Amino acid sequence: MKRVLDRADERILTELARNARIPHAELAEVVNLSRNAVRQRIDRLERDGLIQGYTIIAGEGRPPTAAVTAMMFVYRHDRMRGGDVIHALKRLPEVVSCDVMSGEFDLVVRVEAGATDRIREIWQEISALPGVRDTLTAFALSSMIKR
Repeated sequence: MKRVLDRADERILTELARNARIPHAELAEVVNLSRNAVRQRIDRLERDGLIQGYTIIAGEGRPPTAAVTAMMFVYRHDRMRGGDVIHALKRLPEVVSCDVMSGEFDLVVRVEAGATDRIREIWQEISALPGVRDTLTAFALSSMIKR
């Protein structure tokens, strides 16, 4: 059974979204709870999947490493029973999104990697999956909107 978030959980999530490195003691003051209660709530939010990870945004003084982005259009042998392909994609950390599509192709997979060689390796892995009939890959030249 999924737990309903209360106001304190919502405030914790909001503050962590602003600054994931905020000390528990400081966060406790903001949300008006004890440091231990905040830690326990964060642990529970992580276990429940509401917090699925933390990220780093490179700041000034360090040039950001540009990720190579590719969109892979995947055609499966069986659209209705091709869940094994999606499960395999979930295990690839470079796959940042996968959408089931209507129309000609089945899946649109967004892949972000540090180098084109890694994109090629991922493409080979995806193409070799038993449920994959064919793929089409396009590299992003630039990103105009990223949220």
